[in-house]
Amino acid sequence: MGCCSVVLVFVFSLLVLLLNPPCVYGNDELRALMDLKATLDPEGHFLSSWSMSGNPCGGSFEGVACNEKGQVANVSLQGKGLSGKLSPAIGGLKHLTGLYLHYNSLYGEIPPEIANLTELSDLYLNVNHLSGEIPHVIGKMESLQVLQLCYNQLTGSIPTQLGDLKKLNVLALQSNQLTGAIPASLGGLGTLMRLDLSSNHLFGSIPTRLADVPSLQILDVHNNTLSGNIPPALKRLDDGFVFEDNLGLCGVGFSSLKACNASDHVNPSRPEPYGAGVPGLSRDIPETANVKMPCNTTQCKNSTKSKQATSITIGTVLVTIAVSAIAILTFTMYRRRKQKLGSAFDISESRLSTDQAKGIYRKNGSPLVSLEYSNGWDPLADSRNFNGDKQDIFQSFRFNLEEVESATQYFSELNLLGKSNFSATYKGVLRDGSIVAVKSISKTSCKSDEAEFLKGLNILTSLRQENLVRLRGFCCSRGRGECFLIYDFVSNGNLSRYLDRKEGEGEVLEWSTRVSIVKGIAKGIAYLHAHKANKPSLVHQNISAEKVLIDQRHNPLLTDSGLYKLLTNDIVFSALKGSAAKGYLAPEYTTTGRFTEKSDVYAFGVLLFQVLTGKQKITSSMRLAAESLRFQELIDPNLHGRYFEYEAAKLARMALLCSHDSPFERPTMEAIVQEVGNCSSCL
Repeated sequence: MGCCSVVLVFVFSLLVLLLNPPCVYGNDELRALMDLKATLDPEGHFLSSWSMSGNPCGGSFEGVACNEKGQVANVSLQGKGLSGKLSPAIGGLKHLTGLYLHYNSLYGEIPPEIANLTELSDLYLNVNHLSGEIPHVIGKMESLQVLQLCYNQLTGSIPTQLGDLKKLNVLALQSNQLTGAIPASLGGLGTLMRLDLSSNHLFGSIPTRLADVPSLQILDVHNNTLSGNIPPALKRLDDGFVFEDNLGLCGVGFSSLKACNASDHVNPSRPEPYGAGVPGLSRDIPETANVKMPCNTTQCKNSTKSKQATSITIGTVLVTIAVSAIAILTFTMYRRRKQKLGSAFDISESRLSTDQAKGIYRKNGSPLVSLEYSNGWDPLADSRNFNGDKQDIFQSFRFNLEEVESATQYFSELNLLGKSNFSATYKGVLRDGSIVAVKSISKTSCKSDEAEFLKGLNILTSLRQENLVRLRGFCCSRGRGECFLIYDFVSNGNLSRYLDRKEGEGEVLEWSTRVSIVKGIAKGIAYLHAHKANKPSLVHQNISAEKVLIDQRHNPLLTDSGLYKLLTNDIVFSALKGSAAKGYLAPEYTTTGRFTEKSDVYAFGVLLFQVLTGKQKITSSMRLAAESLRFQELIDPNLHGRYFEYEAAKLARMALLCSHDSPFERPTMEAIVQEVGNCSSCL
């Protein structure tokens, strides 16, 4: 009986080897992962769970998930603090469908071996320090749907071979150092929905073929050196076509553009690039493509006969055992599939808490990010509150919970931008590559009446002004007890970082920049106060230097505009004690307990003093200096006298008037905008 047991074990092991070939892949993939670890994390700080003695598909490899065949299908290491290089060994993970390495500090070039990943659909390498040229062999990755290479230091031209990626939906190359022309071959991408080429050094014209892509919704080419006539077909994109800061562009029907002259239509020195269909351009077959050779040789026949002979031999010896073994293996494979990928689908159904979700994310590498997001949005109230066109507009701002969680790496502490008594703000990267700020508000801090809350959300989505941070959307979850507001991310921080600067430390704002910032803040507040057809008059209620964000061009943008009035209850106003300590809170609030437009004006006056003095705290001596126009005691000494006295006098008087103790003495924001507009350096 013992002898039979030994034979049975031997036969069973043989059968497992014959029927479970992924074990062979597993060894190769393990070696590839370990090579990848060595270059991605050379100091060994973040990928300690990756071990040569471990099993990548056993759940122990952080950020790695496998498919039902036991092959590595997903590597999700976004926002992990990785500071190494991307190894050519990545090409060994040939069954990879999702590679997410964005929001790290990777450097070096993109290895051409990445083209071996012919099953890859999502490639996220954005927000790193990658350099060199974009490998043209990426054009062989036929399954690519999303290609994110933005916010790096890539150079060279855009490969024309990218026009071969027929399944591509999103191509994001913005904020690199790319040169050359926009390839006309991109016009052959019939499924392309979003193309962002902004903030590079591209020249030449916008290809006409590109304008005719039927599915294109967003084309962003701003901040380049493009020239020539804009294809008229791009008018259909409306706000989805962004073209500013290309001085050579011209066209009819586009705001801020001049009409074209005859010489603008063709620029001999900057011709439109050749497209993918030009004769002479070769189409190489990918090295890893599964190409079936024609079986007209004896080699193919012999191979077939050999396989048949092997099958007959095994079948005659093991026919009885095979049936049982197959049943066991099938059950084992089923259990293994459930363990590896099954939990990913459970996340959206069970609405796990953030801590539970973090655990699954770390264990399985968040396979969710490679799937289409579900429609399981859990609103505070259903859509019957809105109807007709209004409902459609409101609906377009909704984000799914999975999108928000994925963007912030499940609200990682590494992404935390700041906290207050009632909210927390996180930096995030959306699926399309754009960087956002996600503000999380507890349900207990929101208006208890859901109809009022949704009405407030609807008003927030209607706010559109150049000095207000744009609200991209929102996501509300009753199950989590939170509402998330998704805003554009503003990269230069807030105004407070420019205050209390010691000489020689950090950037000092020039006088003209300060005046421009004052003007922008005034325009933003005036817009809130104005009553318009699509919005009521709003009071900001919490204006401070921290609420004024500064973009890369030093334009000011007010954040949290209307938030407190429209969404929150009275509990949040306990946080205003800090505002009172810094002088932003109008004196009448202590007796009336009400915010008005004039209390916003008071806070603007304090801000104006801060911009003039470069100081956070405004003292009585500063006010006296403003009254007597003693500029040496008032104006920021870091300017070293580089300012216009007549402008300084006007702004000092305005600061005094706006911060007057009596609200009746304060001017309106509309009057302030008109007055500041007369400053020559603002124009």
